[in-house]
Amino acid sequence: MIVLTEKKVVYFDEIKEANTELTLRAAKMRADELGIKDIIVSSTRGGTALRALEHFKGDYNVIVVTHSAGFKEPGKIEVSEETRKEIVAKGGKVLTTLHAFAGVDRAINKKFNTLGPSELVANVLRLFGQGMKVCVETVYMAADSGMLTMDRDVVSIAGTGKGCDTAVVVKPAHLSDMFDLYVKEIICKPTTR
Repeated sequence: MIVLTEKKVVYFDEIKEANTELTLRAAKMRADELGIKDIIVSSTRGGTALRALEHFKGDYNVIVVTHSAGFKEPGKIEVSEETRKEIVAKGGKVLTTLHAFAGVDRAINKKFNTLGPSELVANVLRLFGQGMKVCVETVYMAADSGMLTMDRDVVSIAGTGKGCDTAVVVKPAHLSDMFDLYVKEIICKPTTR
């Protein structure tokens, strides 16, 4: 006997910051349906994180993953210290660390204009959208930083530009066990690039 399960997926026809509110609502609804308490939110300057914390109040482990230091400018972190403090005051945890699909491969690419394995993986994930790549990458980053256990699913939220437009349910894994991570459900994503 074949068992089919139908689930709602939200698709955005346009990439715009206005998708953020719907993405956060859909992610919260699915997290609650599944009893998921670990929430990963990608946020460059902190605005998306603060909006997510309005939705995920209380008994959630909200991990805000930022760009690494030096991502845009050497020695600089894009999230201000004031915003970082506000995120923490509202119950979030902030993770600023090396991007899982960057590091040595990115340095080699910048110097010799060639792709390494991790950048190849990142580009394959981008076939599903920039937000999907970031959703997966930030789960590895949170796992490798000790902020997750590997025995519970997480909801990961990211975006294509400003705000967020992609949310997925993920079985997490450490980057050293990269192929054990599994995207179990797509909650929402854009249909365009």
